[in-house]
Amino acid sequence: MMEKPDLPETLGALALHYQRELQDHRLHRANMQLIQFLGKVKAHFLRETTYQCGNISPGYLDYSYFAFFNTALRANKLRFGIVLNHHALRFELWLMGQNADMQHHYWSILKASPWNVGFDAMPIYSVLETVLVESPNFDRPEQLIKEIEATATLAAEEIMMWLTPHLEH
Repeated sequence: MMEKPDLPETLGALALHYQRELQDHRLHRANMQLIQFLGKVKAHFLRETTYQCGNISPGYLDYSYFAFFNTALRANKLRFGIVLNHHALRFELWLMGQNADMQHHYWSILKASPWNVGFDAMPIYSVLETVLVESPNFDRPEQLIKEIEATATLAAEEIMMWLTPHLEH
């Protein structure tokens, strides 16, 4: 039997698929609950760490995150992000620059770091990315929140030790 060639999907066909998914309500409910869970992670971070936190960016079913930073990061136009990668369904830590110039500047410093081994090019949205929780157990939310906080703060401390000699303030 001959397979049909992959034909490009039209916007109309994609819109109908999108409508069916939204009418099912599970996609919308899952996304809302994941963003609410990220809010709980942020609240825990504010209570349990010395970092300041930015707003939650819900993204477009790709990445949702909130930024966290200290005075040294902020002075150098950097911030970390606790990122929910929707496609991989895992939590990641990203180091992000305030703009493209800052991203390129810090990429030149960090491209030889342990976190960027195997990367020939800078990530699209960050200077470096590392996995915090590969397979999150959302059925144990309190334990997951503590795991995210513990792995994020440890990774952030390690990255800061590598980065501090290169910071201007």
